[in-house]
Amino acid sequence: MSAPRALSGLGVSVGFGLGPAVRVRPVPGVDPSEPAAVDAAADGARVREALAAVATRLEARAERADGEGREILLMTAKLATDRGLAKSVDKQLAAGAGMTRAVHDAMEGYVGKLQQLGGYMAQRATDLYDVRDRAISELRGLPEPGVPEMTGPGVVVAHDLAPAETAVLDPSLVLGIVTEVGGPTSHTAILASGLGIPAVVRVAGAGDIAEGEVVALDGGTGEVVVAPSEEQRDAFRLRAERRRAALAGSWGPGRTADGHAVPLLANVGTLADALRAAEQDVEGVGLFRTEFLFLDRQEPPSLDEQTATYTEALRAFGDRRVVIRTLDAGADKPLPFADLGAEENPALGRRGLRLSRAREDLLDTQLAALAAAQSATGADLRVMAPMVATVEEARWFAGRVRAHGLASVGIMIETPASAVRSAHLLDGLDFASIGTNDLTQYTMAADRMQGELADLLSPWQPAVLDMVQMACEGGSTTGAGVGVCGEAAGDPLLALVLVGLGVSSLSMSPNKVAAVRVALGLHPVERCRELAGLALGARTAPEARDLVAGAADPIARELAQA
Repeated sequence: MSAPRALSGLGVSVGFGLGPAVRVRPVPGVDPSEPAAVDAAADGARVREALAAVATRLEARAERADGEGREILLMTAKLATDRGLAKSVDKQLAAGAGMTRAVHDAMEGYVGKLQQLGGYMAQRATDLYDVRDRAISELRGLPEPGVPEMTGPGVVVAHDLAPAETAVLDPSLVLGIVTEVGGPTSHTAILASGLGIPAVVRVAGAGDIAEGEVVALDGGTGEVVVAPSEEQRDAFRLRAERRRAALAGSWGPGRTADGHAVPLLANVGTLADALRAAEQDVEGVGLFRTEFLFLDRQEPPSLDEQTATYTEALRAFGDRRVVIRTLDAGADKPLPFADLGAEENPALGRRGLRLSRAREDLLDTQLAALAAAQSATGADLRVMAPMVATVEEARWFAGRVRAHGLASVGIMIETPASAVRSAHLLDGLDFASIGTNDLTQYTMAADRMQGELADLLSPWQPAVLDMVQMACEGGSTTGAGVGVCGEAAGDPLLALVLVGLGVSSLSMSPNKVAAVRVALGLHPVERCRELAGLALGARTAPEARDLVAGAADPIARELAQA
């Protein structure tokens, strides 16, 4: 038996995993023996056939996936049949490249453009690489790269794992995921969390894990042990058992130990997500992203289509609150029907509410649909705008919403400007929700899609916690509730700090609610304030977390690690 090897990475999906490694099939690469193109037209037709076959298989996978996974697969399938991509391949073939080389180089050109755009579009580079590799496999007559058929449980190990693979993983067989690259907000991380599969990314040395070697991983701390000893295996199992025992009695509304109410809500990205969340023990929706209705379309969704979607979602939640964010798109999520032109820095461009102010018709149609859905259901509907930075923007949006008969108006706090001046922006509004993902990237000047900057992107950064505190102080001054709907809300330890800073509600992936509920129930609100003080007094993000972990109830600490 080989000696245990301790590796470390970035935990992106909580939980423990222990099982034999299942290596992902390798990427085929360009055919080194292929001839240069002689008949570019015929070769172009063959490449289009290969891309069409890839799209068909991805669509078939989408039928086996749910919610966000299905949407990602369908979007990836559309990439495979993109006309611009096919034309780029034609140019490579006309220049003499062989078919697989033409596909490879055309994709590289596309990926370069996406990475320059940044944000959401840079995130889709992984999807394009997946299409490239599947198309090259088709052209070479080789099996598609990816996870082999699993006949027993195991831990999936890969350089990277494409969303098309992650979305259809079977949680009853896949005990964990370990990859060499990736980041906390990648499609793979988001999908793994949604499936409840423990995952650790950016693990140096993962490439040396052999097929069948036993792997233990902690998706909370990022710890990975290859060929663990019996003592190490027992330690992992014991932590997993303690976690199961702690969560067994988790139900009902969010409360601190002394009865302070902290509603625990769900983040949802599609109608299917919303319908699933409605069946779970959550107090409503804290963030309903509506982009899924708009992306990858040539024309905007109609008033009737939007009304039907919102009505179905609101009806599913009955009298529980549903917070819907208006369209958050723009240069980083370009819409063919709302192209405002190229921008050098899309993350700082006309996105979110800035796009809505340029295209009032899109916002008015969406608000009319929301008003109709509320009228049909009598639901507790609350509407908020993304990327609000000034008082003028907040007032303009509030006026627009109330003109449609919608009473509850809020904004997202995602920029230092809105956090620092929250008392002014929230004057006359009903609520706000802090998007910690964007607030962190703008506070720390670090692209949230850049995996190498994960340390800067930690919501434990003291500067980010300062921003949260200022946002909450503005809410206290105006009487507007300030919640959190970023991924930070799902960390049981950080949730305690957020409540101590004055956050009034927490919205997260539904599978994280139980752990946060338990952690809150172990601490009175005054203790949460003390923990917040420890975090604010820290000099670094690791120090902030360590101080809070050392002072919190041991069970909460265990839940944050698992």
